Amino acid sequence: MFVREEVKSKIDNIWDKFWSGGIANPLNAIEQITALIFLKMLSNKDNQKKLQSTFTGEKYISIFENDKNANWDEFKELDSVSMLETVRDIAFPFIKKYNEGSEFNRSLKDLAFIITKPSLLSETIESIEEIFKLLEEQISDTDCKDGFMDSLGDMYEYLLSEISSSGKNGQFRTPRHIIQMITKLTNPQIGEKVFDPSCGTAGFLVSAYTHILEPYTPSGGKLGANLTDSNLWDKLSNDTFFGNDSDISMIRISMMNMMLHDIENPHIKQTDTLSKGYNVKEEYQVVLANPPFKGSIDKEDKNENFSIESTKTELLFIDLISRVLDIGGRCGVIIPDGVLFGSSKAHKTLRKSLLENNELKAVISMPSGVFKPYAGVSTAVLVFVKGGSTSKVWFYDMEADGFSLDDKRNKIDTNDIPNILEQYNLKDKEDYQNTKKHFFITADKIVENDYDLSINRYKEIEYEEIEYPDTNIILADIEKLSTDISSDLVELKKLI
Repeated sequence: MFVREEVKSKIDNIWDKFWSGGIANPLNAIEQITALIFLKMLSNKDNQKKLQSTFTGEKYISIFENDKNANWDEFKELDSVSMLETVRDIAFPFIKKYNEGSEFNRSLKDLAFIITKPSLLSETIESIEEIFKLLEEQISDTDCKDGFMDSLGDMYEYLLSEISSSGKNGQFRTPRHIIQMITKLTNPQIGEKVFDPSCGTAGFLVSAYTHILEPYTPSGGKLGANLTDSNLWDKLSNDTFFGNDSDISMIRISMMNMMLHDIENPHIKQTDTLSKGYNVKEEYQVVLANPPFKGSIDKEDKNENFSIESTKTELLFIDLISRVLDIGGRCGVIIPDGVLFGSSKAHKTLRKSLLENNELKAVISMPSGVFKPYAGVSTAVLVFVKGGSTSKVWFYDMEADGFSLDDKRNKIDTNDIPNILEQYNLKDKEDYQNTKKHFFITADKIVENDYDLSINRYKEIEYEEIEYPDTNIILADIEKLSTDISSDLVELKKLI
């Protein structure tokens, strides 16, 4: 993520203004800022189409034709009081009607304008205006060839990262470098449906989009610039990215995150994926997820299609993923360590199913500091393919992820992730060699250990052989020490 320091400073300043303006909940602040950024983006696109029409001669009717005051360029020139009234009464209702019938439109139906201070709105609009100018300057620099939408997407991700910095409401995002690692391990491609059952801010879906376009991106150029097939672009925009979340605020934020990354039609719905109302089966080719830990679901609302008897969400989500994956579909999911060795019947049944009804490719143990300062739980990444069975499982003991494992999470030089990706791609070669950090364990051995998938169960512990002196030498040393002590006592008595 490349975001200029001036842009970061502007975003930090917006956050400070919202906080001091009485909107301390970060999700509420993000919703308001998101809606304003969206209005600015619509105005920019409308201006571009107007300009294009003057060259092509084609008639273009502005999207603001019937709501001129909803146009950013119109209300940004008003005094602060008139601006507040216009945005509240005209601009916000306009975006709630935008693209009627779409999932994005449905997600906005209950969006409320909650900024009550004219000064807060006018200062925020001024800051957003300045951020857009900085982004436009950025793409005009000879050293920066990314497209505007790429830069805008990076800016928005930095804005979203402030949710974790604020530490409010238990909302914190999966670290971007972990998301990218899991995406590369599962390798989504154009033509595949990618799903996140608890999508949050859509970090996994955006990562999948970027990964898919990497082969079509020239060095230093705009993301996907070499993808010229309109049918593939249509597939990517309209039939690739799917997500669910139970929180409507997260739905709106994830929708905007994807649209700011130039994904025009993401399919993200407000749905409790574990409830009786969600009955999707064998629908997706790739699932990427970091589902909620330590939660539970009401037994009365639990879906009847689960193969395990449990109300623990960390178990039910793995079972759900197995259900929604198509045969041959791939999954990369973050789980708490307890899933790997828990002794309950549900834990063992789930692990047995992972081995017998899927090909469990990898168990990557992550250090407990990965989610600090918001959670200290030890976690792992499971990578599996639906269908078939498992003959052996690849384990990797990640000790460092490129950041310190304390609350500060400062960047450090030690990072196992590049090696994880390299070794994962090499593991099926004939000359692959087990090491202390990464090794294969046969499914038979895992079954012998009651389906335990904890890496500590199988790590080889090397004992260093210590050579002790001959017994006679030790006795002689003791005798000498005893003599020395006796002599010292005699001297001490004389001194006393």
